[in-house]
Amino acid sequence: MQVVVLSPEKEIFNGEANRVKVPGASGQFEILNGHAPIVSSLEKGVVSISKTGGEPFTVAIRQGFVEVLQNEVAVLVVPED
Repeated sequence: MQVVVLSPEKEIFNGEANRVKVPGASGQFEILNGHAPIVSSLEKGVVSISKTGGEPFTVAIRQGFVEVLQNEVAVLVVPED
C-alpha cells in the first residue's frame, strides 16, 4: 500500500509499506493492506511503518490524523521536536 506522512513543514515519508502502526485517540492500531476506509485522530506516540523490502521507519508525533482509502494511507502529523 502507498503511505505518505506529512507535517506542516515537509514530507516526512512517501513510499510502499506492508504495515503502519499509529497511536489512535482510542489506542494504538495497525493498518494492513486492504484495510477498510477510516479517518482517525492521532495522539502523542510513535508512527511505525514497515516498508516493503526495507528497514522500518518511525517518527515520534505530538498529534495528527490518519486517513485510509483504497490502499492509500495519508498520515498528517505534528512531529515531536
